[in-house]
Amino acid sequence: MQLLSQVIVDSILLSGLYTLLAVGLSLGFGVTRIINFAHGEFVMLGAYGAFWLFTLFKVDPLISLPLIVVGGYFVGWLVFKIAVEKVLAAPHLNQILLMFGIHLVLQNIAVVLWTGDVRSAMPDYALSTWTFGDVFIIHGRLIAFAVATVMIGGLIGWLHFTESGRAVRAVSQNRDAAVLMGINPVRMYALSFAANSALAAATGVVVSFLINITPFMGFSILLKALAIVILGGLGSVIGTLVGAVILAFSETTVAYYVPEGSGWAEGIAFALIIAILVVRPRGIAGESKET
Repeated sequence: MQLLSQVIVDSILLSGLYTLLAVGLSLGFGVTRIINFAHGEFVMLGAYGAFWLFTLFKVDPLISLPLIVVGGYFVGWLVFKIAVEKVLAAPHLNQILLMFGIHLVLQNIAVVLWTGDVRSAMPDYALSTWTFGDVFIIHGRLIAFAVATVMIGGLIGWLHFTESGRAVRAVSQNRDAAVLMGINPVRMYALSFAANSALAAATGVVVSFLINITPFMGFSILLKALAIVILGGLGSVIGTLVGAVILAFSETTVAYYVPEGSGWAEGIAFALIIAILVVRPRGIAGESKET
């Protein structure tokens, strides 16, 4: 019980990061009905962008965040126009194979450019802490939570209070009705895919000073994101938040209370995916989607 306060604090901070990690993936699927299996690679590219700007030019990751988000947006838009747009009406298997192909291409480009060496951006706040009684808070995790809160708040505001955001929601809810209202669905697909990539790049900036950066980090990140959106319900932003909280609390609890729990915690995402697919395939807040 002495660890309970620490578990709660760590879980809350981690849930913010996990929400940012998965919300773009959920948004992209909710609009295009295509799961972006290259999501983890966009996170990886954002992390490398923050690392190299910090290492070569001494630009703090938080300062480089807007630039990398914009870069992630345009890379996502370019990938959509070159490849994803061509398979919008294709069978789901073709879409899956394409996204896995993009995943492998981006991963191998990173290996060629930066080798497989483990790297990490280490600004001063990455490992410094505040201590309140028996509870300690790592500044890097607190900053990550703050960045995630701002980014998610901006996404929700954009979806609800801007014309383009409402158009994206309209296409997600009913494409045919949106077309009748004069909305170009393909343009909204490109916008949502680019927004997905921008949010993934923002996650990469945050994790650049929290975990090790390698060209192969994307797969484990993708698994966590998939666990969250499957748990919460594919296409549901609120469900993504719920799924992130559940995964964060589950992993943190196992890490603290189970012997050698830090190793076991990595398997929680797999266990949650299996459990939710068996018990409630649509997820906690998911709804039936026409495909």
